[in-house]
Amino acid sequence: MMKLTIDDTFNKELPADTILGSSRRQVTNACYSFVTPTKTANPSLVHVSEEMLKAIGLTSEDAKSDDFLNVFTGNTILENTKPFAMCYGGHQFGNWAGQLGDGRAINLTEIVHNNKRWAIQLKGAGETPYSRTADGLAVLRSSVREYLCSEAMFHLGVPTTRALSLSLSGDEVLRDVMYNGNPDYEKGAIVSRLAPSFIRFGNFEILASRQDTETLRQLTEYTIKHFYPEISSEGKQKYLDFLTNVRNKTIDMIVHWQRVGFVHGVMNTDNMSILGLTIDYGPYGWLEGYDLGWTPNTTDIQNKRYRFENQPNIGIWNLLKLANALYPLIEEVDPLQEILNGYHDLFKEKYLKMMQEKLGLFSSDESDSELIGRLEETLQLTETDMTIFFRNLANVSVNDEVDSAFKKITNAFYALNEVKGETKDYWQDWFKRYLKRLQKETFSDSERKIKMDLINPKYVLRNYMAQLAIDDADKGDYKLIDELYQMLKTPYSEQPEKQKWFAKRPEWARNKIGCSMLSCSS
Repeated sequence: MMKLTIDDTFNKELPADTILGSSRRQVTNACYSFVTPTKTANPSLVHVSEEMLKAIGLTSEDAKSDDFLNVFTGNTILENTKPFAMCYGGHQFGNWAGQLGDGRAINLTEIVHNNKRWAIQLKGAGETPYSRTADGLAVLRSSVREYLCSEAMFHLGVPTTRALSLSLSGDEVLRDVMYNGNPDYEKGAIVSRLAPSFIRFGNFEILASRQDTETLRQLTEYTIKHFYPEISSEGKQKYLDFLTNVRNKTIDMIVHWQRVGFVHGVMNTDNMSILGLTIDYGPYGWLEGYDLGWTPNTTDIQNKRYRFENQPNIGIWNLLKLANALYPLIEEVDPLQEILNGYHDLFKEKYLKMMQEKLGLFSSDESDSELIGRLEETLQLTETDMTIFFRNLANVSVNDEVDSAFKKITNAFYALNEVKGETKDYWQDWFKRYLKRLQKETFSDSERKIKMDLINPKYVLRNYMAQLAIDDADKGDYKLIDELYQMLKTPYSEQPEKQKWFAKRPEWARNKIGCSMLSCSS
């Protein structure tokens, strides 16, 4: 049997649901329910992360064993562990949804290796009390997307949950991909994912909504003890410091999203990690054309609540809901409001610094905010690939003329023939300002390019790339999953042999399901 250093805390230090089994129910005075993963028909391993194997103390040989396959598909329960599903609520698209919980995720155990704690969770492992009308299962399509993206995000430097393995269950799962009344059977799959903890804003919200202040206090104390040990204050100040820390981590996470052009697509409070990690990779997407109003989520297409430009505003909205949930422990509005009031200035400061670095501006100038604002407007005048534009901008020399600088980014345009007249004037004006601003920098062109290339990735997991891997995997061919996985481990490197992936979204993918818009079940 594999040797893992098991050290469960969540299901030992916090109150459990007194009812056993996966029957659907409202769970009160508890943080979780004990559940048993559903045994699968004929599991098989599709891919495993060597990096995360090492992180939890396993080897490549372990990953080839039946023990590994059975444990990480839910067919075997590790000795001395008690799998469970978390109870939480949440605001979905701005409305309180009541109890939600782990409807298709089951926490296996917690392990400690090299002084790091990892909670191990299976996504798609079967029914729980929180599955509502669903089956608790996942399909290959959504599982490939989560597996690849969580690892890609980590290597981009974005705070995220991680993925250990991707497996087929051997079962068929019925899904209505676009919620249009045309369900079909798909291959069932399971992702084993890892994080120090999967606690969400919604874990606190559900307890506050039920006025269960004692359990709320226990959960907050537990979270601070294990994941915010730097907080040394006592009493109400401890909880205020906790909210401040969560605010700061949330800001850092969203600034990184904006940096790489990632759109989460479903920033409900039940999808917000209390550790500031990107969590729950569903209908996410990457900006292809730089469109501030884009959302990848079909459910969000009308109101575009979770569009790219609105992610910072949703961050503070969600933190307000967390502050409301913590209020029973503090019973004072003003100190909570003061923490929330600091969000916008802090975000603005970090966003400005991030954008300066994307532009290769490593000193500060009072004109930088205006330069950045003009660029964000100009990028939207015609469809412009965000990743390619910023990566190519590093090739601009301080000695370039406006025309030669402009020429270096033209392959980011989807329709170069549209860049004329007033649009061309705007671009020329911006480059004139940019070249003048570069004169104030002390780094040489080559030094600046090196620094910019560490900020602006060359490769991101565009939706069409994931869809190609899914299409192949559906036919039993997993080579592209591995190719993308390996490439995305070094997204800032040139990797000339992977140059074909440094390209604009192909036209065939513009409106193809899975390549542009996705549903929450994706």
